[in-house]
Amino acid sequence: MAKPKKKNARSRVAGAKAATKKKGSGRRTAARQNRSKAPASPPPVAHVVHGPSLLNDFDIHLFREGSYFRMYETFGAHHRTIDAVEGVQFCVWAPNAREVAVIGDFNGWDPASNPLAGRWDGSGIWEGFVSGVGDGTLYKYRIVTESGAVLEKSDPFAYYWETSPKTASAIWNIDYQWHDQDWMSSRAARNSLEGPMSVYEVHLGSWQRVPEEGNRSLSYREMAEKLGNYVEEMGFTHVEFLPVMEHPFFGSWGYQTVGYFAPTSRYGTPQDFMYLVDSLHQRGIGVILDWVPSHFPSDAHGLAEFDGTHLYEHADPRQGFHPEWKTYVFNYGRHEVRSFLISSALFWLDKYHIDGLRVDAVASMLYLDYARKDGEWIPNTFGGRENMEAVGFLRRLNQTVYAEYPATQTIAEESTAWPMVSRPVYAGGLGFGLKWNMGWMHDTLEYFAREPIHRKYHHNQLTFSMMYAFTENFALPLSHDEVVYGKRSLLGRMPGDDWQKRANLRLLLGYLFMHPGKKLLFMGGEFGQFNEWNHDTSLDWHLLHDNRHGGIRAWMMDVCRFYRAEPALYERDFSDQGFRWIDCNDIENSILSFYRHGTSEKDTCIVACNFTPVPREKYRIGVPQRGSWKEVLNSDAAYYGGSGMGNRGEVVSRPVGHHGHFDSIAVVLPPLSIVVFKYRNP
Repeated sequence: MAKPKKKNARSRVAGAKAATKKKGSGRRTAARQNRSKAPASPPPVAHVVHGPSLLNDFDIHLFREGSYFRMYETFGAHHRTIDAVEGVQFCVWAPNAREVAVIGDFNGWDPASNPLAGRWDGSGIWEGFVSGVGDGTLYKYRIVTESGAVLEKSDPFAYYWETSPKTASAIWNIDYQWHDQDWMSSRAARNSLEGPMSVYEVHLGSWQRVPEEGNRSLSYREMAEKLGNYVEEMGFTHVEFLPVMEHPFFGSWGYQTVGYFAPTSRYGTPQDFMYLVDSLHQRGIGVILDWVPSHFPSDAHGLAEFDGTHLYEHADPRQGFHPEWKTYVFNYGRHEVRSFLISSALFWLDKYHIDGLRVDAVASMLYLDYARKDGEWIPNTFGGRENMEAVGFLRRLNQTVYAEYPATQTIAEESTAWPMVSRPVYAGGLGFGLKWNMGWMHDTLEYFAREPIHRKYHHNQLTFSMMYAFTENFALPLSHDEVVYGKRSLLGRMPGDDWQKRANLRLLLGYLFMHPGKKLLFMGGEFGQFNEWNHDTSLDWHLLHDNRHGGIRAWMMDVCRFYRAEPALYERDFSDQGFRWIDCNDIENSILSFYRHGTSEKDTCIVACNFTPVPREKYRIGVPQRGSWKEVLNSDAAYYGGSGMGNRGEVVSRPVGHHGHFDSIAVVLPPLSIVVFKYRNP
């Protein structure tokens, strides 16, 4: 779908088309900006900046060595007062430009009114002070390249943008009075790897819409109330938002970012988004953002060829252009680019109190041959395919984040077997706190899609994850990527009749929460959304009027609450001391049973899963302690839409040896169910 051309009376770029699309639905700029044919002339002599600079010499030194990580405090547009005159200081990096001016509402978009001055130090930074400019004023940078071409660029450091398809930046003060002190003082424990983490993944534009008002999306402030109430009721510990950073094409879901320091204006102002985060924090809910340093779109107003040269991206398309997504790849070896990207990461943690960053498409950064054929990539200096510059960038990113904001987490979406992604840099790792377990996700969903009669032939798809479960700090993702592009919804993937589909989904969700690793579930999965996710429509909330879907949601609520209350399910997620098989070899019956252990001896749960529609009565499981075992969860309870089979609340062990223990319990395993038991202290 092509982005429509737009004209406006303020001399903005005509005919710019957005290149946007999340992986697989791409769209590129089809027309470049009109370039003037002005005769070439030598670069102007650097001249004095209009007023004192916000940057000092040490800032410039750090910027040029790739260590200036607070660029958002000095670059961009900042209110200041000089000699009792109020105005805005502009600062932009365009080292290969012949001229740079700021144009906007305040000067009638006249390039002659407010030229910026190039610094004398060779940094390529242009600055200038404009008096009498207030919040909401629209502006762009007019850049004359070395060849004489004229570009109009949005500000890479703008705090606020016009709403797409408009592309101007806006002057904005992002001061805000926060009320989340209790959360901030306690979030180190709430974000701890030894604590519970159940993440509800949300796309802001399609979680819930208002059909009475043209099917519009909810605003940030509306989401604060509605989403806050819902997540608090469900019992998730965190919300993860698909990228909120400004992006031109809504259909990219935010993954084609142009504004690395601005929440999208589609849903409100920066303060409105701060209010959303603040509100969630006050409810005890953490906030994680998707962040995309892996690629950026070729939109004419964005970072691409920013000063007429390949400034942020590699010049060679074998390094700087992504063939799969039709986007540009950052030049991670350029010091100034590293400063830019790490500044963006810190900005969200600093100004927006964000609790974690999920870094998108890490594998595409790590491998020089990612999505490329032979001859389409350049080996590293050692002849290999590893992108050593990206490795260095990621390590520096994680070191900096954890040094500056130790109570937060970074999470890698890394889909290969790259070693030590979530291990410290000092030990040779990349330094992430968590890594998405894509292998577990693929194997598990493939297994669940099979008819139960065939599952015994693929039992290893369930057990294989435990062969590597503790090599990384894994998060288990059932994410947005698994319910789009014809993959169907989680419920739609399940085999069998209507009842079996829902039983399978309850089993899957329970298995997710009982398996070692932190949890992530995309919106809609918690109540059995049947349709595949569509970013242009709301979730199918009307399904909750159907008790069958309400039962799935009730199951998810009880699982979330039990998970948070039971240390055995999270304290030792990343240690083999927290998990032990009871029986992983009952292939004929397609049954798994295992222990989850906390740090205290009393914190032990027994989990048993029946992956067939055949109920198993008097199924014997060895237990380490003699006495009564309480049935604390049963996905087949009638309350959840199941058949109502179960163990009447508890079972008592008998001195019958089994599974290496002197005692055992004989339990009922309902069809397509997960049942959890906990020892009842005498």
